[in-house]
Amino acid sequence: MAGSAAPVVSPGLPPRGGVRLRALVLIRWAAVAGQCFTAAVVHFGLGFALPVLAVGGAIGLSALLNLAVSLGRPGSARIDDREATMFLAFDILQLGVLLYLTGGLVNPFSLLLLAPVAVGATILSLASNMALTLLTIIGIALLGVFHQPLPWRGPPPDLPDIYQAGAWAGLTLTTLLIALYGWRLAEEQRQMADALAAAQAALAREQRLSALGALAAAAAHELGSPLSTIAVVAKEMLREVEADDPLREDIELLSAESDRCRTILTRLSVDPAGDVSDAYTLVPLPALIEAAAAHAARDGIALHFSAGPAGEGVPATAPIQVRSPEIMQGIGNIVQNAVSFARHEVRIHTRWSASMSEVEVSDDGPGFSEALLDELGTPFISTRQGEEGHMGLGVFIAKTLLERTGATVTFGNRPGVGGGARVSVRWPNPVFKAT
Repeated sequence: MAGSAAPVVSPGLPPRGGVRLRALVLIRWAAVAGQCFTAAVVHFGLGFALPVLAVGGAIGLSALLNLAVSLGRPGSARIDDREATMFLAFDILQLGVLLYLTGGLVNPFSLLLLAPVAVGATILSLASNMALTLLTIIGIALLGVFHQPLPWRGPPPDLPDIYQAGAWAGLTLTTLLIALYGWRLAEEQRQMADALAAAQAALAREQRLSALGALAAAAAHELGSPLSTIAVVAKEMLREVEADDPLREDIELLSAESDRCRTILTRLSVDPAGDVSDAYTLVPLPALIEAAAAHAARDGIALHFSAGPAGEGVPATAPIQVRSPEIMQGIGNIVQNAVSFARHEVRIHTRWSASMSEVEVSDDGPGFSEALLDELGTPFISTRQGEEGHMGLGVFIAKTLLERTGATVTFGNRPGVGGGARVSVRWPNPVFKAT
């Protein structure tokens, strides 16, 4: 529950599926159509002299390669990171050849070199993005030195060297910025999608457990009548059998076991911690918190529960709360996180007033790192990254699920020498049984 960490992609999540081939093929077809249109307008419309064969050959090669890729594999196929990198690297090289034939960086269409980098930033890994960015920067540098004259009527304009150096610097810096920011934003979206998928899986698990509890309560209700009949018959038989009868011991055992079954069924029917039937959909908040925290108990770490009103003029009876899977899973995650970092004890205090109800979970561990406090609630923030079973999603899942119930979750450290982490979960407008 404390310490500093960097965001990591957990090995516990399924691998990402790459990008569909159809998406890249359509982008290249759009590029081929745009290149053909631009070359035709420049050569035939504006009357600028172009090396038609060379330019047409470069565009035709791109179209043929795209056609071969489209026919060789179904468009719905997903290609991996390496294949997507090679796909986009060819586009950069093809654009480089076209720009070499038509003026290099002086050509106003040199900005198109940024397009493959922008596409790659959203779909490729960091290493592939770095390779694609390096290839683009090298291509920009070579085009600044080696290129054919810009197509023009008469002698092409002689631009100052300082302008050409500025064009080179601008394109290089823009390439770096697009690759860096594009990949960072896309990676955050991918991490958030993975984390939300994990949160949904945790919530589904809690809902299945809740459904199992409801089934147990229903079974207890249905079995109550036949079990009562068995108990009555066993007692009648016990009264009629003599003390020295060899069957008396078996009948006494039958009566004792029927009483034991009735005790178990009664507990299933009336215990709010194990029953989610309609009668216990609304339970007192302290009982709900104890039920949610029960699964996090561990030998050597004491769980101390306390509850009471905050201030004067507040109802002494605790507010009631819906026993939702979100609260059970969210509070359970927070308590489990506290237990894993505590040295000796975890304190769980529930308090309420006329305007709010609050649960505070604190431990006697090392506390949160100050550098980490602002990042808590972000997916894949974990102090135990790389360890098996720790995905860095516990706090994120807890915060997300509890906020779905209308709660506000805040993180901090306990004041004093001992320190320790403290998590507060607050709901507005509590509902009291009297209302």
